[in-house]
Amino acid sequence: MDEIRTHAPKAPSRLRDVTRRLPRWWPLPLCLGLGLAGGLGYGLTTPPQYSATSYVIVVPQRSDPATALGFAQAYGRVVTGSTVLVDAQEDAGVPLAQLRGNVQVATSPDAPMISITGTGTRARDASDIANAVANSLTATGNRNTANTGVRLLVFSPAAVPASPASSSTALSGAVGGSAGGLLGALVLLVRPGHRGRRAGGHAAVPAPAQGIHPAVKEMA
Repeated sequence: MDEIRTHAPKAPSRLRDVTRRLPRWWPLPLCLGLGLAGGLGYGLTTPPQYSATSYVIVVPQRSDPATALGFAQAYGRVVTGSTVLVDAQEDAGVPLAQLRGNVQVATSPDAPMISITGTGTRARDASDIANAVANSLTATGNRNTANTGVRLLVFSPAAVPASPASSSTALSGAVGGSAGGLLGALVLLVRPGHRGRRAGGHAAVPAPAQGIHPAVKEMA
């Protein structure tokens, strides 16, 4: 006897049948849920980041303000150098490599001011890093006052931040949900509907009837 083999439908065919039974707008809630879950997961697993900023001003001693502005730009470039950070790491209480990664420096083109921003997972760490680097820069610059003609002063020390600078878990979830909703809407725009696909397909042509012939009249 010949063996009768039955073939199960392929997985893509089954998946296609399932998606056809779903409403056309199903990608929107799916993408929205995935984006929301991703945003909440990121917010819950990522530790908060705090930031605090200290300001150092360059004061001319026997030079003009333009010279002080130029030295402010120069000192701003050497803040993350080894000389300044080595002296600051003991007061900051963090290793040198971590200290270099947790310090951002900015200068102003209009004022002889240097902003030093420290970041950390704790509020106290952020302010300690910013103040330690500012004090180290001030001490380093003032050792050369006789040659530069300018003096560095801590204009405004960094205060302990009251709230993290990074986004909260709720905000991360909202951003993720918005991104997921936007992606779902784009999928709906580029995805043709089932009805549209059916209507746009080839029209069914009825098969010719078999065994039925029109009557032929005989000519007299």
